Parts: sequence; structure tokens; C-alpha cells
Amino acid sequence: MSDKPHFPVSLPLRIDWSELDLFGHVNNVAFLKYVQSARVNYWERIGLYQSFLKTKTGPMLASAHCDFKRPLFYPGNVIVQTRMEFIKNTSFGFHHQILNKRGDVCTEAHDVMVMYDFLKSVKVPFGEDLRKTVEELEKRTF
Repeated sequence: MSDKPHFPVSLPLRIDWSELDLFGHVNNVAFLKYVQSARVNYWERIGLYQSFLKTKTGPMLASAHCDFKRPLFYPGNVIVQTRMEFIKNTSFGFHHQILNKRGDVCTEAHDVMVMYDFLKSVKVPFGEDLRKTVEELEKRTF
């Protein structure tokens, strides 16, 4: 059995020339943009964004952490892999990996979000139906 984590959601993205820095590699801010795109992609995949549009209850980013392991260069593409890391009462976390075209891990990132009622300005529980949807996608329980 492999100790390598399973990432059920992948998002391919194109590296844009405007994301380069003075040294000719992708700027650190672009890595965070890739992670943001992957985060929203996962939310859409589990119906969280669609639910937010109806209820005004959804995720609010509490923390984002990024470890840079290898540079990325233009032209090129990346794949951002995402998996749920944990689900607590009102919070949940993602683990992301950004891979280059060879499949090398260039970045490891971790996000923590809280479920939030944007009309009442309060945290709310991570719903059971949403948990079940995540568990089906992830093929594991939380």
C-alpha cells in the first residue's frame, strides 16, 4: 500500500508570461493564485459555491500556507492537485500540490477555511450532506 496521498481533484492551468518575475521564473504570488483557483474548483466540484449563491453561507479563508520546492518557468503548464485534509465542526482544510509538466511537486500548500453565514456574520457548522459529498469524492471518511 502506498503512503502517497490521493488527490481526487486536479486543475490544469497555463503559465502566463505576466506571472514571471525579474529572475525569469514564476513569481510566488502566481503560485498562490493557482492555489486559489484550485480551491474554488474543489468548492464547485462539491457544490459548495452553488449552495453559497442560494444561502449566502459558504467558506471564508482563514489561513493559507505555501512551501516552494522548485521554480516554474514560461512557457508551460501546471497541474494543481487538491484533497481535503480535515473537516472539523466549522472549519476544513485543503492540501494542494502544484506539479510541473514532468510531474515534479513544485509547491505544497495548505488552506484552512471556516464555514460562514455572510448574512449573519457568524461561523456555521460544516453540514452533514456536504461532508457526505466530500467523503464520496475522496473515497474516505472524515
